[in-house]
Amino acid sequence: MSDTTIASKKPKSNEIDMLNGPLFKNILFFALPLAASSLLQELFNSIDIAVVGHFIGSEALAAVGSNAPVIGLLINLFLGISMGACAIISNHIGQQDHRSICNAINTVGMVAIISGIFLLILGVLVARPILTWMGTPPEVLDEAVKYLRIYFLAMPFIMVFNFGAAILRSIGDTRRPLYILVMAGIINTLLNLLFVLVFHMGVSGVAIATGIANIFSAMLIVRLLLKEKEPYRLHPNRIKINFTELSRMLKIGVPAGIQGMIFSISNVVVQSSINSYGADAIAGSAAALNFEYYTYFIIQGFNGAAISFIAQNYGAGKMDRVHRIFWICMGASAGLCAAFSWVFTWQHSFFLGFFSDMPMVQHFGSIRMHIVLALQFIACSYEIAGSSLRGMGKSLTPALMTVIGTCMLRIIWVYCVSPVWRGYDVLLYVYPISWVVTGILVVTAYWLTIRKHPAL
Repeated sequence: MSDTTIASKKPKSNEIDMLNGPLFKNILFFALPLAASSLLQELFNSIDIAVVGHFIGSEALAAVGSNAPVIGLLINLFLGISMGACAIISNHIGQQDHRSICNAINTVGMVAIISGIFLLILGVLVARPILTWMGTPPEVLDEAVKYLRIYFLAMPFIMVFNFGAAILRSIGDTRRPLYILVMAGIINTLLNLLFVLVFHMGVSGVAIATGIANIFSAMLIVRLLLKEKEPYRLHPNRIKINFTELSRMLKIGVPAGIQGMIFSISNVVVQSSINSYGADAIAGSAAALNFEYYTYFIIQGFNGAAISFIAQNYGAGKMDRVHRIFWICMGASAGLCAAFSWVFTWQHSFFLGFFSDMPMVQHFGSIRMHIVLALQFIACSYEIAGSSLRGMGKSLTPALMTVIGTCMLRIIWVYCVSPVWRGYDVLLYVYPISWVVTGILVVTAYWLTIRKHPAL
């Protein structure tokens, strides 16, 4: 198949032409299914939290909810690399480079397998030490360790799905991963209820249900890639590391991944401080955190759109479209994130009731929603600007800016400010403050970069 054939072939209905046509509509068609896919992945954890909160108790709710920062900490490096893979494949598509597309996809397949096995071993080994370091209360610790270890047994399948979805995103297909996650979410819900209500397996049951759902989603994404048209098809007998493509992915993905890891470390530090307020505070924070994830996934959907659309258009030399993509993603993500955040905050009692009806749990959850969730749209500033820079192959700058403006500030706040001005609400003020600081830094970096291109 020639390069010209690749460029001129009409996209399938599941794919989006990022190089031509209306940008706003195409970005929405790309970003919203991607946001919904991320939402459904988080729904696995939300269902776990809702089931244990209603049918087991607040301590089990705290055990499951306290694991979210730990899971993020351990997998963020490889999720960053999958982001790099998407950017590189998208860039090759913009350049119409058939051979490099094939090499990149084969490399992605091998990286997914290796990273999944590595995370499985790491997660099982460090579960108790890291949860102990976080100050997880003794009455919660054993169940939290059990959940985390079972969760990480399915990590190879989680990585396969995420890297496979990154391949499909690079060609503009965010719909089929969404369909897969809808089915996986249904399986997870039914198995949760079966294992907890019928077999009385407790925290272990919800972890096993999530693992089975992740295995199902990985199997379906692999099936899609095995049948994909050339040059995007996955060939198991050709899966191997191409070091040129790997280095390109790592150049973008490692800074993004390290940023995510340090970001998670800062959140783990904040979580350890939340833990000092007791099981009700942990449970309330965990319940409210779900809604932060839901609205953040809107931002994440437009992040993915910014990376893929900008990478293809940057590769094709269409700099006028690059800047328009930035503004569309920034405006749409901020507007939608704010709208959903304010609805959740306005009706906080109703939404928190899905996870727990205990008054103190709802009290702590409500505080977090009014301080953190209501202002989460501010995070669009550094997220979209950073993704735009990564789409242009510049990943180190936004990573450093985010580490300074968000991660370091949160750690300093926990150890220097919170001990002086004690209070659960004071602790949470660090989130909007860090978003403002980081947004100023990364948006400035984007403007300085984009002004170097004479086409604008």
